[in-house]
Amino acid sequence: MARLKIAVDPWALAPRFRHQGTNVYARKLVCEFRKAAARLPDVEFTLFGSADWRDPALVDAGPGFSFVSSRLVQRDRMWRIGGASFAARRIAADLIFSPSSNIFPLTSPPMVCTIHDATPFLMPSQSPRMVMAQRFFMRAAARRSRAIITVSNRSKQDLVAICGVPEDKVTVVHNGYDRELFNLEPADAGKLQALQTRLRVQRSYIFHHGVIQPRKNLKRLIEAWHLLLSRRRDLQLDLVLAGPIGRGHEQVFRVGEERSSERGRMIFAGMLSDTELALALKGSALAVIPSLYEGFCLPMVEAMACGVPTIVSNNSCFPEVSGNVLLYFDPLSVEDIAAKMESVLGDSELRARLRAGGLQRASCFSWQRCGRETLELLLLAAGRELANEEHA
Repeated sequence: MARLKIAVDPWALAPRFRHQGTNVYARKLVCEFRKAAARLPDVEFTLFGSADWRDPALVDAGPGFSFVSSRLVQRDRMWRIGGASFAARRIAADLIFSPSSNIFPLTSPPMVCTIHDATPFLMPSQSPRMVMAQRFFMRAAARRSRAIITVSNRSKQDLVAICGVPEDKVTVVHNGYDRELFNLEPADAGKLQALQTRLRVQRSYIFHHGVIQPRKNLKRLIEAWHLLLSRRRDLQLDLVLAGPIGRGHEQVFRVGEERSSERGRMIFAGMLSDTELALALKGSALAVIPSLYEGFCLPMVEAMACGVPTIVSNNSCFPEVSGNVLLYFDPLSVEDIAAKMESVLGDSELRARLRAGGLQRASCFSWQRCGRETLELLLLAAGRELANEEHA
């Protein structure tokens, strides 16, 4: 049987998406594909890129893995509308894999794409023009792909309803997380102190990491934190928000500055490196994720994996992905968010239960498993099967 050649769309790997969920996903899958290609003689991966994008961690050639530079990649619109398919045909690829839905594929070669969630339709967070483009590409990718991967059953339900694709075309493959960073190993005390000093964290703190944008519902989180401090005069508690700045962040910044006080400061940490992020998480008293909509929510899994007591919204994917082992609140109710925070901070047994449940559930996720299940689906879409030893 001829060697199966799979072309990988690099759009989500662009440096401008660094630290965003789709970028992390794409990078981790490419790494898993490199590992798989080294032990699968019948499969070859080709990652496209351009002259100005050559990440050594991803583009170095290896057994069954190659990097091809294409000028089309630099022409964003042309690449996304047919260019990826044209480039894949030129290298005689049998299949295209796109880690995102921002692509309009031609009929040949066939494509498998990952659509992480239905945010552009249910909770848009970009400009009207950008949202219109996102919706166009998502519908096109969903309808023109041979198969679709998504990251939770909730996302699958949303995609089936919104894009009108049959259920059997969509397969759920959960994301993984970086186990070398997000784990139970104690944070280095010196490095944690240095980070907290740089961020001007002066006391115990609640932590949230993610893009600063309206969908993350951070204004209500700030109001709930302020309400908690007003009720509990014995508490001294900072609120730390880490992550890149997104559209609509101004209101969050303004409310945060207004609610800071002598007993608790609102701290915007900005974008942290993965190492710093793990440190900040491990040093926190509580992780709170009040998002209005998510497809998988990697920050939640990372917090659980670090053994940090975590409370989250009761909507979208949260109960499913967390396995119903956390504490949930109504994200539209400042009162409920504050009450849940207070209950966890004041109850050591509850904190221990959340910690144990979160650790057990987080252990179900890994990038190795995500890569294996993704590869199985790619081979199935191409009419192949994964060798028996790969299932072990």
